[in-house]
Amino acid sequence: MASKPGILTDWPWKPLGSFKYIILAPWITGSIYSVIVKDAKQWDVFNLAILPLMLWRILHSQLWISLSRYRTAKGTNRIVDKGIEFDQVDRERNWDDQILFNAILFYLGNKYFPGGSHIPIWRTDGVIITMLLHVGPVEFLYYWFHRALHHHYLYSRYHSHHHSSIVTEPITSVTHPFAEHIVYFALFSLPVSTVVFFGTGSIIAIAGYITYIDLMNNMGHCNFELIPNWVFSIFPPLKYIMYTPSFHSLHHTQFRTNYSLFMPIYDYIYGTMDKSSDTLYEISLQRKEETPNVVHLMHLTTPESIYHLRVGFPYLASKPYSSAWYLWLLWPVTLWFMMLTRIYRRTFVVERNRFHQLRLQTWAIPNFREQYHLKWQKESINNMIEEAVLEAEEKGASVLSLGLMNQGKELNRYGEVYVKKHPQLNVKLVDGSSLAVAVLLNSIPKGTTQVLLRGNLTKVAFAVAFSLCQKGIQVTVLREDEYEKLDKSLGTKSGGKLVISKSYSSCKVWLVGDDLTEKEQRKANKGTLFIPFSQFPLKNLRKDCFYHTTPAMQTPKALENVDSCENWLPRRVMSVWRIAGILHALEGWEEHECGYTISNIDKVWEACLKHGFQPLTVPTQSKS
Repeated sequence: MASKPGILTDWPWKPLGSFKYIILAPWITGSIYSVIVKDAKQWDVFNLAILPLMLWRILHSQLWISLSRYRTAKGTNRIVDKGIEFDQVDRERNWDDQILFNAILFYLGNKYFPGGSHIPIWRTDGVIITMLLHVGPVEFLYYWFHRALHHHYLYSRYHSHHHSSIVTEPITSVTHPFAEHIVYFALFSLPVSTVVFFGTGSIIAIAGYITYIDLMNNMGHCNFELIPNWVFSIFPPLKYIMYTPSFHSLHHTQFRTNYSLFMPIYDYIYGTMDKSSDTLYEISLQRKEETPNVVHLMHLTTPESIYHLRVGFPYLASKPYSSAWYLWLLWPVTLWFMMLTRIYRRTFVVERNRFHQLRLQTWAIPNFREQYHLKWQKESINNMIEEAVLEAEEKGASVLSLGLMNQGKELNRYGEVYVKKHPQLNVKLVDGSSLAVAVLLNSIPKGTTQVLLRGNLTKVAFAVAFSLCQKGIQVTVLREDEYEKLDKSLGTKSGGKLVISKSYSSCKVWLVGDDLTEKEQRKANKGTLFIPFSQFPLKNLRKDCFYHTTPAMQTPKALENVDSCENWLPRRVMSVWRIAGILHALEGWEEHECGYTISNIDKVWEACLKHGFQPLTVPTQSKS
């Protein structure tokens, strides 16, 4: 939002929210009806092309979003080193409003503008005229309109909204108040309306011109340099008629230079060219891939989780993961991505963060949660994890946190197999179990005398049971097989605090894992607090009970470039398995934390608090 919002700041359909596309229903219905009732020779091809053109523009922009976020996470050719935060994602979430606006005006123009219907597919003269009109009037008028927008009156009421994003993303290019977009459409429609009015327009000319505008807009805001210098070496005058991402990036950091649309010639003519443009261009081209200090390894959970990655849909990634019905409409794309993950069997960078002097990266392995339960997938998954470990070693990372890779002893003995196979590893493998235990112990309300432990017994579950028994808290188990495993592991160390019971009503605090059934959950007493010790959340079936998140903590403000949620966790909340790797690097601990090793829980907890990570509020406390 601009600092002093002027009139026509908000889009007219803002109250409709996610249902804004219903506005197009009458026109789309009319197009379908014309296809049904009219002969093919009578079809208005331009009318029928408006919806596909709109969808193409959305897809085109999304491809740029994913590419930009992937490249800036890796660091290669990155221009501005700073990160973005949730406020920018929220501000830019309605980037598709201008596409909807343009579609409405195209439908209206098709019906009411002279020559707007039954436009031919191709006319060479119309294409040439469109190009000339853009190079001449459009670029010139935009330059001066843009300079006018930087006058304090218009800037404070309109253009400051766009410039709130110092670090740009492709969709920053279209994040403007409604009033600005009215002027932009009038300006960019000059070539199109001219050729249509004089009967030289064509569908290819219109679609090509719009695609050109989108391409240059997205490229100019992508925050990584991709135009090689040999292009300008071959044809030096090109620098006057084609800008680069670094050229426009300077406009967002310096504000008073580089006003041109796509052709810098007017900045050269009127003396507003930033003197550091060439230097920044060269520096950006030479920037190498960033080497991380800490790598967090994760995998996809469900097929739809692809869209919730940071390199997926920005707004979905900025919210805790939840299944959305409209994602089912994308099942062909989802299926294609699933096939791609079967072919591309390597990790890829999805996120970068900075915490003090530490460079953090998150790598994703192209596997889904269900694949980890298939025995025939075990070898393939372990090979990919091993390759990621060796890659982190090669890049000089000091710590690799296994995160969701730590699926249990059946897969890789909590990461121990990699340490034994590569005993000379410098990168320390951390499974985060010690911090998970510490967080779980501090999530149990004070004064609790007994807890119920139920679920698939993991390394964390054994350690929590041991610690609770040592603290004099009774640990109740419902199943005999679970009791036998715990009793065998703890022995006399349980101090008689490990008991088996058939009653579900004896405890008000449940520590639960993946194996808890819905039937068992419904047997809990009213007011029961469920605390998951697994990495995956419990399904909330009971409105009369309390549900804690999976083990996680609130991150300190010093953690930079946080603009997406980690799976199902709230904003700026990080899983302990990810935090553990950061702590390991900050404290300089030299040992691996994997296999059946548990670090000193009190030491890990104190280090966590020392570095600014804060425990989450227990649900019973917040509701009371």
